[in-house]
Amino acid sequence: MWSYILKRLLLMIPTLLGVLTITFLVIQFVPGGPVEQMVSQLQGRNAVGESGGAGGGAYRGRQGVDAKRIEEIRALYGFDKPPLERYTQMIGQFARFDLGKSFFHNKPVWQLIKEKLPVSISLGLWSFFLTYLISVPLGITKAVRAGSRFDTGTTFIVLLGFAIPSFVMGVLLLVLLGGGSFVQWFPLRGLTSANWETLSLGGRILDYLWHITLPVISMTLGSFAVITLMTKNSVLEEIRKQYVMTARAKGLSERTVLWRHVFRNALIPIMTGFPAAFVGAFFSGSLLIETLFSLDGLGRLSYESVMRRDYPVVLGSLFLFTLIGLITTLIRDLSYLWVDPRVKYE
Repeated sequence: MWSYILKRLLLMIPTLLGVLTITFLVIQFVPGGPVEQMVSQLQGRNAVGESGGAGGGAYRGRQGVDAKRIEEIRALYGFDKPPLERYTQMIGQFARFDLGKSFFHNKPVWQLIKEKLPVSISLGLWSFFLTYLISVPLGITKAVRAGSRFDTGTTFIVLLGFAIPSFVMGVLLLVLLGGGSFVQWFPLRGLTSANWETLSLGGRILDYLWHITLPVISMTLGSFAVITLMTKNSVLEEIRKQYVMTARAKGLSERTVLWRHVFRNALIPIMTGFPAAFVGAFFSGSLLIETLFSLDGLGRLSYESVMRRDYPVVLGSLFLFTLIGLITTLIRDLSYLWVDPRVKYE
């Protein structure tokens, strides 16, 4: 197993290099980079003209930026160096886990990610726990009562939630419960209230839960269907196997058969994805939900970085999230060994 782990760790290196190389090459051909944006701002500033005074001046249109100033701007953002040198420098920084410094925020990328993490962790962890705490028991109940009205009704509900996009559900909840057209039981924006610092500990907890309710509901409803139906199908598959019939023939109660035999085997596909989903919850980000509820998380950071051509943030966050994704995939594969000792990696 250790050789398998070492092999997977070594394979992460070319995967990371491939992702970063492709992204770096694409960036070289994307118009509207930071240099062009700065030049446009300078031109716009000069476009005002020198028409002040008592009517003596005249509008002189958009003024150009001299070549020396453009070279200074290129040197400021590091674009005065050849692409190969910039690429080598970037790989060297990432090898030291130095994600660089943002062009526009004037902050290290690590600091930006840390500032946005509370929102993403709040959305991700609450969605993760609610999904598993509700979907797994619901899936088991649906399997035990397969074909009943309860099974049919809950299937319709979870599939309806899955069919409605999260941002549409968010808009609907704001209209119904956020003061849109009916009642205002929940706030429209933010993770906490403006007076959060003056509240007591209990008041802060209640204020936080009050703000996070609608965003979490919007993100979670679509996840119920996948885990619920996966759990149901896995339990039904185990119930039909020969060892269950043998256990029943020995006189074991249905409760014993379900929890001591079926449950342990049926949840192997669910539990193997648990570690990866848990780690991924810390770095999950939803642009539409964060924008809709005015939450400043990783989703908005990534989108704004792409739109503003903030390349250090784009490449740094891409490197970090790709590395986390590769590690969580390895953890998921290894969890098969921990849950089911019969699995062997050669």
